[in-house]
Amino acid sequence: MKLNRLPEIQRREFLRRSTQLGLVGMAAPWALNLAAIGEAAAADARGGYKALVCVFLNGGNDNGRTLLPVDAAGHAFLASLRGGTTDLGGLVAPRASLAATTLTPRVPLTGPGVNGTQLAMAAELLPLKSLFDTGKLGWLLNVGTLMEPTTKAQYLARSVPLPPKLFSHNDQQSFWQSSGVEGSTKGWGGAIGDLFLSSNATSTFTCINASGNAVFLMGDQAVQYQISNSGAVPVNGVVSNLFGSASCSKALNNLITAPRTHWMEAELNRVASRSITAQATVKAALGNANALPFTATFDTTQSLGRQLQMVARLIAGRSTLGAQRQIFFVSIGGFDNHDFLLTQHPGLLGQLANGLSAFQSAMNELGLADQVTTFTASDFGRTLTSNGDGSDHGWGSHHLIMGGAVRGQRFWGKMPLLANNGPNDVGQGRLIPTSSVDQLAATLAKWMGVSATEIKTLFPNISRYDQSDLGFFSL
Repeated sequence: MKLNRLPEIQRREFLRRSTQLGLVGMAAPWALNLAAIGEAAAADARGGYKALVCVFLNGGNDNGRTLLPVDAAGHAFLASLRGGTTDLGGLVAPRASLAATTLTPRVPLTGPGVNGTQLAMAAELLPLKSLFDTGKLGWLLNVGTLMEPTTKAQYLARSVPLPPKLFSHNDQQSFWQSSGVEGSTKGWGGAIGDLFLSSNATSTFTCINASGNAVFLMGDQAVQYQISNSGAVPVNGVVSNLFGSASCSKALNNLITAPRTHWMEAELNRVASRSITAQATVKAALGNANALPFTATFDTTQSLGRQLQMVARLIAGRSTLGAQRQIFFVSIGGFDNHDFLLTQHPGLLGQLANGLSAFQSAMNELGLADQVTTFTASDFGRTLTSNGDGSDHGWGSHHLIMGGAVRGQRFWGKMPLLANNGPNDVGQGRLIPTSSVDQLAATLAKWMGVSATEIKTLFPNISRYDQSDLGFFSL
């Protein structure tokens, strides 16, 4: 006779999860430990609604074509690294084309050999120039995956812990989002969401993914709600007549939502019931698709434009969703430009700029510019050297932070010295990050209302850095 071992399996699973939360919390960077659970419910959600929007650039964005020196010496040297000797050579945009996107910072750049360097955005990012100039957008320089501050000598000697499987797409995407390699089950967006579940009338809408699925939004308790570009995904047989029969629809609804005695059936029906309820709530929050709550124009022929428009509509319907704190995730692919960089990358940056500009305009119209912060992320940066028709997998890169609360028209972090085999270069222009994703995440978490104690719990490596707050906001 076979014994029923399900109760024992459930017991072991409970003990495993309890251990993850309590005894080895420091080994799982985004796990809440038991000592912090009491404080977790007290995360500060005062001051009204706030939201973070992560825009992930899948494939590894080319930093050398995104934000680059525009002064004559700096531009010429970068061009020489990228396969050319003149303004028209290699993988660098002509210097003359950068006049309209040249940036004037309020504070000088810091770092060896770069005082006085002037930077420009790629010409395709022109729609973002006014946001920079009016202090609503800034750039975090040379940020990437780190476990602690790392020098070139330490990297070469392997004398400090390094992110595992550097330069691997899947693993570095995961490490950006969760501080763990591919297969991680918790992300730092979800970990922040865990702290604010009790602040939202409906916890289902704390973490929302408009692009599919990402570990970034997975928490211990927070579960990412996935939404399509047209709205919530319905259970068709329930929201419309099944086989043309209202009775069949009612029967299906009862079948998949009725309480069950078996724990697996009960959980499945609980999820189905939650999905049906959530779909109705989202439909009410979005209202009439032909009567948008803003006039900002998104390019809905592009996936990123549709995703950002949906996020803007959900933020507009935040009251119906019962949300005080939310974290969103959108993404755009195509950035793995080993080839055809000069023909493919400009269009991708154009989509990014148009989408972000429209999104910020929508937030302005909704009166929420100061309450929504948007930032970009990517697998890694790319090599400063050319492989002939593109660039290869790198490490550190430049990313933007945008929003009304941002102390913009600034550069945060340190500009690396652009030099062949220089102090920041571990080969082919792969730049060792001078700011970490932990620091970026901790700064955003603090703005959301996460306490200093909670930040140390969520980001256990943060104590290894001189700065846990990179200064994006006036707090």
